[in-house]
Amino acid sequence: MALLLGYDVGSSSIKATLMEAETGEVLATASSPEKELEIIAERGGWAEQHPGVWWENVVSATRKIKAGAKFEARSVEAIGISYQMHGLVVVDKNREVLRPSIIWCDSRAVEIGNKAIAGIGEKECLGRLLNSPGNFTASKLKWVMENEPEIYSKIYKMMLPGDYVATRMTGDIKTTPSGLSEGIMWDFERQGLADLVLGHYGISEELIADVVPTFSVQGELTKAAAGELGLAEGTKISYRAGDQPNNALSLNVLNPGEIAATAGTSGVVYGISDKPDYDSKSRVNTFVHVNHSSDAARYGVLLCINGTGILNSWLKHNAAGGIDYEQMNELAGKAPVGSEGLIILPYGNGAERTLENRDLGAVVRGLSFNVHDKAHLLRAAQEGIVFALNYGLGIMHKVGVEVRTVRAGNANMFLSPLFAEAFATVTKSVVELYNTDGSQGAARGAGIGAGVYKNMEDAFVGLEPIKTIEPNNKLAPAYAEAYEKWDGILKYELAK
Repeated sequence: MALLLGYDVGSSSIKATLMEAETGEVLATASSPEKELEIIAERGGWAEQHPGVWWENVVSATRKIKAGAKFEARSVEAIGISYQMHGLVVVDKNREVLRPSIIWCDSRAVEIGNKAIAGIGEKECLGRLLNSPGNFTASKLKWVMENEPEIYSKIYKMMLPGDYVATRMTGDIKTTPSGLSEGIMWDFERQGLADLVLGHYGISEELIADVVPTFSVQGELTKAAAGELGLAEGTKISYRAGDQPNNALSLNVLNPGEIAATAGTSGVVYGISDKPDYDSKSRVNTFVHVNHSSDAARYGVLLCINGTGILNSWLKHNAAGGIDYEQMNELAGKAPVGSEGLIILPYGNGAERTLENRDLGAVVRGLSFNVHDKAHLLRAAQEGIVFALNYGLGIMHKVGVEVRTVRAGNANMFLSPLFAEAFATVTKSVVELYNTDGSQGAARGAGIGAGVYKNMEDAFVGLEPIKTIEPNNKLAPAYAEAYEKWDGILKYELAK
């Protein structure tokens, strides 16, 4: 029995899934830690995590898998890794981490990216990068160069979070075209490393890891790593991808016109195109998708709202009064559509790309002490997230992404019937929910990369929708009115 092991290295936790390759059956899952991982924020707009903590929790999650399922270590044919996108990890020649990782929601490099697009030239940037350098990984590395020169001088290689975890497993430092594109270090025109960005920033190409295909044997477990994990030395690591391209893979979203969504810490809609299109203001971003090739171009257009599930989490810990998420969802459903005029803009987790990298902060408007209670607050939060995603979808539409059917994992915010129905109704789309997640996608990806599956189609055995949500036409007018009010408040805040 061939087994596949997938890891999803997020900013909140690390999840692992053990899957039987032939049937797609999940044999065991585990996550670590029990509470959410700490995000270090020494200054406003900063967000860092220690890469060593990711590895500690990869080990912990693996040990839980080992304790929960009886299997021979050598029956694991391959390992896949999904990871939080856009983070920066820097190491010296001994593979020692030089500073905490500057992660995806850190906004310290916004101005560096703004200067870069002016310096390189907007036409050149958008034509070859499909994005502004923005607040992405290359710009974060430039920030280290300018502000921490002693650390920068010691850098041997820079990595993305998934590259770091793979290095801990294999000892090899490698990356992928998809990974380089998420860091705005991939030239779409020349199909290679973006020397125009690195040259502008003065970053040596020697700091960039060797590039390997997304689906390929990228290394093998070392004796030391196998010992820590309780797995077999020589096990293949055969797939790595950022969390959103990987989420699309987990939902079998690989071809033009297909759409994936997720609403975890951040909220994302990710649409596939075969054309290298871009938004002139980089409010949505185009990356190399996991199955891109010279023969069949595949691009992922990504819409991201940073302040999504983290808003719901903040309410749980600071305003919900000790109830769990399921109870919060039930309570939110008791308030009417539009929350009787209570409006929340869910922008409290750093600079937002859909707002041209402005850090607007969360906004609560229309609160009446005589009208609103906890239910209104919880509903306004969920509606605000849906409205923010819908606002971004308007931008995606201009890039040529049509939204008709959206696939999502039956997890996080989509566990809320209110959220799922509001999303379907406001966006006028059919939502298909699947019992899958990023760690399962990473396991399937590992099977593809290691050749366990004969073709891509075979990798999705056992993946079927468990629920379909249609737009609620009766509530559509009320949602349209609520969205119009929400949009008016957003425009007012942006005009300040």
